[in-house]
Amino acid sequence: MNSIFQDFRYALRQLRKNPAFAAVAVLTLALGIGANTAIFSVVNGVLLKPLPYKEPDRLVRLWHVPPAKSFPGIPTFTVSAANFLDWQAQNHSFDQMTIYSYRTFTITGSNNPQQVDACAVSSTFFSLLGVEPLFGRALLPEEDQQGKANVVVLSYRFWREHFGANAGIVGKPISLDGQNFLVAGVMPREFRLPDYAQLWTPMAWSDKERAVRGEHHYIVMARLKNGVDLKHAQAEMNTISSRLEQQYPEDNNGWGATVRPLHADIVGDVRPALLVLLGSVAFVLLIACLNVANLTLAKTFSRQKEIAIRTAMGASSRRVLRQILVESVFLAFLGGAIGLIYAHFGVRLIMAFLAGRVPHSAEVSLNVTVLGFTVVVSVVTGILAGVLPGLRLSRPNVNQALKQGLGRTDSDTGGHSTRTTLVIVEVALSLVLLFGAGLMIRSFQQLQRVNPGFDSENVMTMTLAVARSQFPTPPQQIAFYQQVLDRVHTLPGVQSAGVVDNVPLDGGGSHQPIAIEGRPALAMADQPEVDVRIATPGYLSSMRIPIVRGRDFNDSDAASRPGVVLISETMAREFWPGENPVGKRLTLSFFPGVVREIVGVVGDVKMDGLDQTRPSSSLYVPLAQLTPTSLAEWQSFPMILVIRTANDPAAIVSAATNTVHEINSDIPVRDVLSMNAVMANSVGQQRFNMLLLGAFGVLALLLAAIGIYSVLSYSVRRRLQEIGIRLALGAKLDDVLRMVVFEGMKPVIFGVALGIAGAFALGRLLASLVFSVRPTDPITFFAAAALLALISLFACVIPAYRATRVDPIAALRYE
Repeated sequence: MNSIFQDFRYALRQLRKNPAFAAVAVLTLALGIGANTAIFSVVNGVLLKPLPYKEPDRLVRLWHVPPAKSFPGIPTFTVSAANFLDWQAQNHSFDQMTIYSYRTFTITGSNNPQQVDACAVSSTFFSLLGVEPLFGRALLPEEDQQGKANVVVLSYRFWREHFGANAGIVGKPISLDGQNFLVAGVMPREFRLPDYAQLWTPMAWSDKERAVRGEHHYIVMARLKNGVDLKHAQAEMNTISSRLEQQYPEDNNGWGATVRPLHADIVGDVRPALLVLLGSVAFVLLIACLNVANLTLAKTFSRQKEIAIRTAMGASSRRVLRQILVESVFLAFLGGAIGLIYAHFGVRLIMAFLAGRVPHSAEVSLNVTVLGFTVVVSVVTGILAGVLPGLRLSRPNVNQALKQGLGRTDSDTGGHSTRTTLVIVEVALSLVLLFGAGLMIRSFQQLQRVNPGFDSENVMTMTLAVARSQFPTPPQQIAFYQQVLDRVHTLPGVQSAGVVDNVPLDGGGSHQPIAIEGRPALAMADQPEVDVRIATPGYLSSMRIPIVRGRDFNDSDAASRPGVVLISETMAREFWPGENPVGKRLTLSFFPGVVREIVGVVGDVKMDGLDQTRPSSSLYVPLAQLTPTSLAEWQSFPMILVIRTANDPAAIVSAATNTVHEINSDIPVRDVLSMNAVMANSVGQQRFNMLLLGAFGVLALLLAAIGIYSVLSYSVRRRLQEIGIRLALGAKLDDVLRMVVFEGMKPVIFGVALGIAGAFALGRLLASLVFSVRPTDPITFFAAAALLALISLFACVIPAYRATRVDPIAALRYE
């Protein structure tokens, strides 16, 4: 230990003697280690850390697998109440099974009414997860019945924000939607399932709701029994699905089930991107290691006489190697310490981009695990950066080294091929990252060019939550929205306004089966499914969704008038190819008894996102024509006010909000977003992938340029006498310039050739993350290679220029 301590003291003295080398090496390693630490922090918190529940590896989610012919491009679907009850009764693979769904409440009685996102759960929800309340108790089985369901469990955040962290609220009533709910308990801070839930209430189905099999609104979780694996559970669910399909062909024909681990299901969307980014940032660290190894080679070769003297005095090769490794590991530790500062801000930046795309239960921070990762990475990085120079210098030719002069450039003529090889590898890795970044940029550009089917400029949206307690009858709710629209139309700058249940690009909304008049009757399970939106007159004009045929909704489409619908162009082509669908009639199977006439065909709209590839078969139903029974099904879903203005739509927010509150002061207004913001949010994941991979590509490019510059500068300095002789014998400056640039570009050419295979392999890995771009896109590859070659050429110019400035007389006297 005393010997190692002496090595560290000597390494510190060496760094003091070479502050420029130390600064470049430490900052280079800090960038690589810091980027790796930041990405690993996110990967650890989101992918590696187990969920904070009892035996989380046994927790699964169960989904319906819908018939592909009715739901093209939709691999999984939510569950119906009756099917869940049959799954629960017939399975032998699960200890417990629970079900939950989204619900909203309104908190009133203040100047700022608020909508609360709640979760209706069955009584086994908390026990299945193995989570105990922080205060009070969870829901009781008897409370999962109508008449006994006015009980609520609060989330930790809701409890702090609304009740000031007062534990005395447990056992007291609170008012939600004008009704009293007893607070049974408060959940711990880390419990956030599902992410949106601010409170939990009993499901409390009625007998009628328990029997519904054709409507799917629920999410199911289960806990595997000890000794039962995922494969066995899936096989049993397949058997149960087949049995239900035979028993209830009207609703279940073609419907299957799938079992997925809960953790994988929660992080499924972000997992591929994070793993690609982790691999990319590892490439950046490897490039940084190669760069520092190159710098270390340049510095340590100038110490060959010193090492030869050590060897002549009895120092072993192992002792020399250890000294060099200690120096490089010391540099890496300094880089790791600075890298932690970079990582702190990097994590915050990454999580800001990933907000809403990672589970809220994921705790991303620079914790002990991450610090341990940074220490290990620093040690490994130091060893990688120092082992090659150490091996080269631990076996010196003592006689040759001792014969060197004593000038300030005592540098060995060997090692040039080693340093050139390192540059070749750097260039190859840089090309791989640049190609990945180029694919992300091209993919994002393609997304930006997609026509969403509407005009997002000068459009503002705001969500209005209407509770049944405020407007107990459907006509009252419809009248409220009409009042809002009438007043909003009079506001200065408003061109048009409408109401819809879901705006485009948010991935929400309803998929419903339809029956077409004049065609053979089909069981509900065999009926085609389309996207269904509820809208008012003025919505299409506000979004500038074109009317291709027929007409828009108007005020005559009232509840007392015959039912009407609008359909999309894709739906028209799918169901009435070569025909004019205007005047055709259909029935929404969830709203039987009302035959609706198609009065218009409208342009296609991207419902799920700009990258939506599934067919956009959709129809619009006028809000005023929903029957009392059907509107009760929709009342728990807020409606969205859409306003088109002549100028900046943000200027209308305050006036529109005041207008709503003038009509009813207890209506919450939330999620105020421009449609431009909605579009930006819809491509947030792609933008994040592009920016981060782009940053890694730029960093790799910079490091590669530094490596090329350092090798060429070293080569020029080593060949000063040769260059002086050439100039003295009449060589032209152009000849010297060409010679140096050619020498610098040779490893670049070899590196690009080596990087081709890696670039195409990365392209295949990125296939699921790119949109409308081939994973082996030749344009992207050519652009990446050209950019790398151009920057490399610039890196060669300065050493080449210096070579042309050599004074032949001074060069001949050199050494």
